[in-house]
Amino acid sequence: MSTPNPVQRFVIAPLRKTWRGLTSMRTALALLFLLALAAIPGALLPQRDLNEQKTLDYIAKRGELGVWMDRVQLFDVYSSSWFTAIYVLLFVSLVGCLTPRIWEHYKAMRTPPVAAPRNLKRLPRHVTETVDGEPAEIAERITGNLRGWRTRTVVVEPSKRYPDGAVEVSAEKGYLREFGNLVFHFALLSLLVTIAVGKMFGYEGTRTLVADGEQVLCNTSTAVYDSFRSGAMVDGTELAPFCFRVDDFSATFLESGQPDMYDAKVAYTDDPASDPATWDKTSVQVNKPLRVSGDRVYVLGNGFAPTFTVTFPNGQKRTQTAPFIPQSTQTMLSEGAVRFDTPAGMFPDADVRRKNQIAIEGLFAPDPVFMHNLLDSQSPVVNSPAVAIRVYRGDTGIDTGQPQNVYTLDQKLIDQGRLTRKASVNLEVGQDTVLDDGTRVSFDGYKRWVSVQVSHDPAQGGVLVSAVVMVLGLLVSLLIRRRRIWARLVPDTEVRRTVVEVAGLARTDQAGWGEGFEDQAHGLLTDADKRGRGRL
Repeated sequence: MSTPNPVQRFVIAPLRKTWRGLTSMRTALALLFLLALAAIPGALLPQRDLNEQKTLDYIAKRGELGVWMDRVQLFDVYSSSWFTAIYVLLFVSLVGCLTPRIWEHYKAMRTPPVAAPRNLKRLPRHVTETVDGEPAEIAERITGNLRGWRTRTVVVEPSKRYPDGAVEVSAEKGYLREFGNLVFHFALLSLLVTIAVGKMFGYEGTRTLVADGEQVLCNTSTAVYDSFRSGAMVDGTELAPFCFRVDDFSATFLESGQPDMYDAKVAYTDDPASDPATWDKTSVQVNKPLRVSGDRVYVLGNGFAPTFTVTFPNGQKRTQTAPFIPQSTQTMLSEGAVRFDTPAGMFPDADVRRKNQIAIEGLFAPDPVFMHNLLDSQSPVVNSPAVAIRVYRGDTGIDTGQPQNVYTLDQKLIDQGRLTRKASVNLEVGQDTVLDDGTRVSFDGYKRWVSVQVSHDPAQGGVLVSAVVMVLGLLVSLLIRRRRIWARLVPDTEVRRTVVEVAGLARTDQAGWGEGFEDQAHGLLTDADKRGRGRL
């Protein structure tokens, strides 16, 4: 007895066994279910690529648990190594199990219908009837009534079982059922491929714009976005060239305070060098994005941007409009901050200038109500808006080069005494407050801001086609009935008639055969011009 080859035993055989297990349909279904489970954290937990600040806050609130959740990539689900592994394994499994099925289906299409079983009476549906006529004539009648079926007629030579011979008719239909099944699974495979291609060659960028017709976003560089994420094949140098601005924004609300409809009036062009006065105009609403140069522009969020003016002791003014972040979508009570540098030449010494910068932090209420002198908002509808602000003087950190949260002040600067609170005041539009050195801070009004997302997905057409083909393939596989029928015609020479046995086989009763099989079988023996019922 020869010794087994070690390579064959320890390498090839385990690999072959692993491959067979991976490419089985059972494994593909298990991986598809596992992929659905793996996507759940991406829907329930904040994702870093969508809102990094919200993700960081979520991690900080949960301490060590949040750190471990971050280590296992629960905040980067769709780009995580384990999600990608499941995705790739599902792709390989589908390719491996579907490719052989194409060849098997092709061979089945070329194979004649299965010959009649020896004992038709053993089949669950069986009818025996004696009919006038010769076997060949009746066989031709049955074949004619089986239009749309693949049929085969076999003449059985006389034998001990059939002394006078016999004629057998075999028929089969429902091959499209397997075809629809294959189409469904290959469309699923195509869907996975197109989604992967879209992720590799797509990008998304978000930016907050004040809806005053002055701020323009041109899709010419990744630097113009507040946050930008792209696929592995996008380096940001060949973005689709276009520009747009938000001229106006309006929102309607239900009585409960829930948003009803958003409407952003935008002007846009696919030629960044064109005159802004010639730009096209349109409206962007919920589920109605702006489509330009193959990209889509969505409005994701909105809020209020109060305008403040700081008048320094030397009379020079600085005015800023800063977006405030809503703390509640039902009342739109918003929180934010704004920083002002001192005018040039007012303080020649850089250290002195840095110690006299102005920072404002506080709340904005579109429909204000005061409870114990604390500002709140009754609704998101604008009605005599007001702000509750704290005014600081000192080093705001705007010239350090360090990144800062634009919506809040750096608490470290306040704790270190580098920023000193000089006033806490509630202001309505047009009101102001004066600091101890004569600096005047006024609340001038507000504007609306919107958060826009520019999305580029070159595979979205392929995703749509794949999804439609999946549905069509699934309908075909569910509606087409896979059935077989056999008829054996044995001549009875004593009475000069033919004994006909008809039997049918379906995988389930839902395939079309139940209590009505006998009527359908009798219909096969009726002339085509006399049949009124019972087609199989």
